[in-house]
Amino acid sequence: MALIKKVNGISPTFGRNCFLADNATITGDVVMGDDCSVWFNAVVRGDVHYIRIGNKVNIQDGVIIHCTYKKAPVNIGNKVSIAHNAIIHGCTIQDNVLIGMGSILMDNVVVESNSIIAAGALVSKGTVVESGSVYAGVPAKKIKSVDVELLEGEINRIADSYCMYASWYKE
Repeated sequence: MALIKKVNGISPTFGRNCFLADNATITGDVVMGDDCSVWFNAVVRGDVHYIRIGNKVNIQDGVIIHCTYKKAPVNIGNKVSIAHNAIIHGCTIQDNVLIGMGSILMDNVVVESNSIIAAGALVSKGTVVESGSVYAGVPAKKIKSVDVELLEGEINRIADSYCMYASWYKE
């Protein structure tokens, strides 16, 4: 069973049909929507500020989600995939977004809807990723626009696949 801890009297809350891997850690002021999954070795630490997560969000293996004390919470929209070993820190991710493996998003970043952050990207503090963009590099910059093929073939496919994968663990 996942490690779920109350911090300063506040316990994480979860929507319907969520999968929490046995060694995932979720602490403090975290509110998660429906059909979400938190995978192995992921940490969602709502101890120094709040974390709000929409519906159909997958937080893959080794992801760290954290905030900055009294300054930068985390807000994640609907149908977001956060790939293996990404770090999400004090930022906002809107709907229909793919965050690539090993990427880092710093405080006050805003990733607008229908966007992709490439694997290994470093999105610097305060960057606004415009809707429908692919950002890559260190520091991350726009490299192209999201077309229908990327939206359906990557963003939507991965979000839908992780709902299916989570169902395998409920048998």
